[in-house]
Amino acid sequence: MFQTAFQPTAFQNNAFQIVITPVRPTGGDDAWTPEERKKYKALQKKLQVAENKRIEALKTDAKNRKQAIADLVNPKPVAPIQQNKVQSNQEVSVDIPSNLANIDRYIANLVRQQQDLQTAVAMREAKLRLEQEIAILEAKRQAELDDEEAILLLL
Repeated sequence: MFQTAFQPTAFQNNAFQIVITPVRPTGGDDAWTPEERKKYKALQKKLQVAENKRIEALKTDAKNRKQAIADLVNPKPVAPIQQNKVQSNQEVSVDIPSNLANIDRYIANLVRQQQDLQTAVAMREAKLRLEQEIAILEAKRQAELDDEEAILLLL
């Protein structure tokens, strides 16, 4: 009897969580100045180009890795060279950051710049809203003072 009344999908896991999505600049948003809109769009373009470069670097790295494995499994024959001296097979390895790591850092920097820009716009918008609220409260305070003075004059 009670089993049919309960709906297992009636409750959501995140019903009481507050989710704040960043403000995206649109044509009618008054919080964004034209310079900020222009900078945000430029950052988006740079981010798209960097993402495309990252995808190409991933493909190139995969191709190079595949070729290296193929060379290890099936090495190409090399003609033996006769030499009188003993050769030392020492290589100096330098840790050079890969192109992919540089692109990832660049993308992270662009994302951080976008977030900073969005934060600055949100803070300015909150500041304006607070200034408006303060002005309203000050007007109410002045009205109450005028009412008190009027009552005192009547007494």
